[in-house]
Amino acid sequence: MEVQVDNELLQHLIGEKVHVIKRYLIKIGANPLDAEDIIQESLYKWLLYIDSIEPEKISSWLFRVALNKYYDLCRKQNRNVTVTIRNQVFIDNQPLPEEHFDHIENREEINATLNQLKPLYKHLLVLKYEMDLSYEEICQLLDMKLGTLKTYIFRARKQFKSSYEKGVIEK
Repeated sequence: MEVQVDNELLQHLIGEKVHVIKRYLIKIGANPLDAEDIIQESLYKWLLYIDSIEPEKISSWLFRVALNKYYDLCRKQNRNVTVTIRNQVFIDNQPLPEEHFDHIENREEINATLNQLKPLYKHLLVLKYEMDLSYEEICQLLDMKLGTLKTYIFRARKQFKSSYEKGVIEK
């Protein structure tokens, strides 16, 4: 069975979804050139398997392929995958520090805590709070149901908060 791909779907996919995936790859540590290469390889792989991928699952398929290619690249280069953030919005009732050095130290603690989480939780928190994607956008990107996503994000925030507070107390 041959799948027909219309130009509008392809433009939407390339225009919006690929941009989000590229931003995410850069956010988790890929340099922009590597991110572009990964996107190109992922799109090429999609074209090879276009007949077997359901149209509504294209963005989640591309996201997974791109993420796996990034992990492969990190393994080849003997690099660890670490995530850094600029915002601190997922820490409940945590005021922003007034002084610059306190802010930097706090951000380093947040990044260290984030990198201790399960990969799924780390990805969800970055997608939701660092990249400011809506629940619907994340559901589409990861091919998840809304209720499942909300549950996972709740658990991720809870685990993050617990780990963060534990790390702060130990200091």
